[in-house]
Amino acid sequence: MNLHALRLFYVISSTGSVTRASELLNISQPAITAQIKKFEKELSLTLLKPHGRGIALTDAGEEISLLAKRLFAVEQQIEQFAQEYRNGTNGCIRLAATYLPAHFLIPTWIAKFKQQYEQVEMMITTTNSSDALNQLLNVDVDIAIYGGLPAEYQDTIEIEELFQDELWFVVAPNHRYANQQVSLPEMMKEPFVMREEGSSTRERLLSLCRTYNSPAPTISLQFNGLHEAITAVIAGYGANFVSSIVVREYVERGELCRVYVEGIHLKNTIAICTRKNEPLSASAMNFIQMIRQNPYKE
Repeated sequence: MNLHALRLFYVISSTGSVTRASELLNISQPAITAQIKKFEKELSLTLLKPHGRGIALTDAGEEISLLAKRLFAVEQQIEQFAQEYRNGTNGCIRLAATYLPAHFLIPTWIAKFKQQYEQVEMMITTTNSSDALNQLLNVDVDIAIYGGLPAEYQDTIEIEELFQDELWFVVAPNHRYANQQVSLPEMMKEPFVMREEGSSTRERLLSLCRTYNSPAPTISLQFNGLHEAITAVIAGYGANFVSSIVVREYVERGELCRVYVEGIHLKNTIAICTRKNEPLSASAMNFIQMIRQNPYKE
């Protein structure tokens, strides 16, 4: 079906005049009349009929006009959607985040982002470091917000550092090492409450022990979430090695205490990870730009 001819017919039906349609479309009346006759022949239907000095729609013309109105309304919706998708005011962002940014950073970022981009759909998966990167590499997500640096994926993943926080050893206030300075081997004799395998802080702790030829700690309790691990330490069991973002308020309130391990001053990198040489949607770029302008502030 000739959609150009359908559009001409729809303008005629909307204005009730070939003359008016000619003026609006900047097409001569004879050219419009010729195309409408050709369109009627294509459909094997009479759409227009004489009415006094003008024209009127036949019954078939009335129905075709209603259908054309729906069609061109959808066309406008498609054009509007395409424009909004291009400028990032519409779309979908698939995001994987490790537990630290998912619980302590992303809620604030998303709240601010949605104030400006209400129509953008956000799909967020909270997982450990290893799985977040695998989801990114498998094209299951567009962006991964990561705590720590995925050195093994440097060739395939683009890493943009947002900021660094400290990694702290923490214990309950009644622990004998609370607010004390101890050696790394002494600290490693304590039972640890940690996240599951695949957690970046857990891997950093084990790597630390290898670097300093210290025995690895006994991980007596293992949880799949940060909150559970911290709560166990607050309750008085063992120690934890964790981002300062997670426990800073607990330490300030006196619910946890730091342990200062001699010679150990480790930083934790919070980064945006994307696939190298692969363009992001406008909505995803808008989200990343908003994060750049609003990183974590203590």
